[in-house]
Amino acid sequence: MAGLRRRFSLMSRRARQKPWRALGRIMLRLIRGGALAASVFVLASVVLVDLAGLIGVPPSILMGQRALAGENVRRDAVPIERISPHLIAAVIGAEDSRFCTHDGFDTEAIREAFANLRSGGQRRGASTISQQTAKNVFLWNGGGWVRKGFEAWFTVLIETSWPKRRILEAYLNIAEWGDGIFGAEAAAQARFGVSAADLTPYQAALLASVLPNPHDWRVDPPRQYVSGRAATLQARAGVVRREGYAACVLG
Repeated sequence: MAGLRRRFSLMSRRARQKPWRALGRIMLRLIRGGALAASVFVLASVVLVDLAGLIGVPPSILMGQRALAGENVRRDAVPIERISPHLIAAVIGAEDSRFCTHDGFDTEAIREAFANLRSGGQRRGASTISQQTAKNVFLWNGGGWVRKGFEAWFTVLIETSWPKRRILEAYLNIAEWGDGIFGAEAAAQARFGVSAADLTPYQAALLASVLPNPHDWRVDPPRQYVSGRAATLQARAGVVRREGYAACVLG
């Protein structure tokens, strides 16, 4: 009788322990599965960045979205040697004046943006050209903090794997200029009837001036705001070249 009671007590303890053991096994499997998925993602993203650095950037997700929406997508990728130095300087002056000195993230611009928000000012962007390149080449528009997290990861990868000159070349070949136009060559041809290599300082400043909002800000013809912004950027581009802010690209 005593042996039967001990056996029953042991079976009861095991029955009480089984749900916790089952839960532990499930958690262990989830951890192992998550670690495997993370490892596969890291390896795949590294290979993808290396391939894009070697053979050029592929058509972007945004380009596919525009095509599905019925737009006539135009893009003609060219090496950076065939893009006017005027456009390179204007884009750096407009989008990321510290491009040559940061490691993908402009911490000073981020601090300034947060300080501006705390003081009640309007929200200001602090994304660098490297971050925009990571988003445009590998990701999608929108997506909130999830997309921002992936963007940060790909920014680290391209800053580690690509020289600055390659990053800017990728950016200028995939940036959107409205009406289904992607890349500097297609934009120069569509807006001014010239190649990207032959853009004048003012034409280059006009293209750089509409990058933040290419659907609403036009260059053909530009309205007063865009014309004024272009004049400012043309002057700023001169400073960029004189002060060496584009030295990592233009030498």
